[in-house]
Amino acid sequence: MSGGGTHGAAAIGTEELRRRIAAALPDLRRIRRDLHAHPELGYEEHRTAGVIQRELGALGVEFVGGLAGGTGVVAHLPPTDPKNAGRPAVALRADIDALPVEERTGLPYASTTPGRMHACGHDGHTAMLLGVARVLRQLPERPNPVTLLFQPAEEGGGGAERLCRDGALAGRVLGPEAGRVFGLHGWPELPVGVVATRPGPLLASTDELRVVIRGTQSHAAYPHYSADPVVGAAHVIAALQTVASRNAAPTDAVVVSICVVRGGSAHNVIPESVEMIGTVRTLSDSTRAMARRRVHEICTQTAAALGCRAEVELNEGYPVTRNDPVLTERFFEVARRSLGPQRVGVIEQPTMGGEDFAYYGRHAPAVFFCLGLRPAERDSYPTLHQPDFDFNDDAMPTGIEVFCRLALDPVA
Repeated sequence: MSGGGTHGAAAIGTEELRRRIAAALPDLRRIRRDLHAHPELGYEEHRTAGVIQRELGALGVEFVGGLAGGTGVVAHLPPTDPKNAGRPAVALRADIDALPVEERTGLPYASTTPGRMHACGHDGHTAMLLGVARVLRQLPERPNPVTLLFQPAEEGGGGAERLCRDGALAGRVLGPEAGRVFGLHGWPELPVGVVATRPGPLLASTDELRVVIRGTQSHAAYPHYSADPVVGAAHVIAALQTVASRNAAPTDAVVVSICVVRGGSAHNVIPESVEMIGTVRTLSDSTRAMARRRVHEICTQTAAALGCRAEVELNEGYPVTRNDPVLTERFFEVARRSLGPQRVGVIEQPTMGGEDFAYYGRHAPAVFFCLGLRPAERDSYPTLHQPDFDFNDDAMPTGIEVFCRLALDPVA
């Protein structure tokens, strides 16, 4: 390691860093609540991208907009010592999109757009990364190039993959190629002031399933003239649960959920078809391949056994979000040194939620971690994607501090 890099990491003490973060918080709360009041869905985040670019411009931070389909923004902070300009960049990511959810918080800054809300805390993620830009920009020494990824369309749109294709990590947009990537997500199950993660799989792959069971329509009084797709769908739904219970080891996580069932038009007509929509989630490539094969077999063969026909669409979704083990250990070292060991946790088991942050790990060592949102005095907190959820502003100082320390860490 160069002496300049190590000195840069040590140039700002904990109290000074926290003072700078505290000074930025009033503006960051204002920005966060403005974003909350104006939510935008994936690839529609034009106002949000405008706010990001306005704030970066005011800081004098170099950025490129119009990425990943038009609303992605990549910003870059060079190292203060030009000799370090050739180092791989540390990339930090925030997702910026909202969800098609009707807000029921009753907050003064609640969504002003019917049917849209920041129900997953991406407004908080965005404000924190802007806070990181502000704090790092003020520092007299930065040992590493730092790339900030403001990514659209995490909620099903795969914005991370498009940002990678645009070259955001490869050094084709701003700055050098990324050598490590970090992302975070607000986590209502953890108390404020705590961060946690684990090496290896953290979040599941998320394949999207659509099945249409086609049969023969008839009068409900004469079911013997039908090939009943309602009965076929019911048997398929039940049989799909054997993917987890009889095709995977009990210790190997698989979730097959049918979440939408549509069919029929009258109480006395057996319909011609029934549509089902759901998801298949796994934690390993081999189990994912097995689950996809068995889902197709169960749907087609169960339907056939009942005189119906199944049309199966199984679309590949996000990969497993898998934390690089070596970089995860480094994350723990940096976070414990910054926050203290009592505020850094290890997540024992992966969760079956999904994240397109997984795509960054295909291009550079990556770590995704959870940031506590639950107030200390509360036993529970509204969870992600619920209509009464709101990102907890009290979590921002911890998220900004950890991101800053990761950006300043001289160890490649």
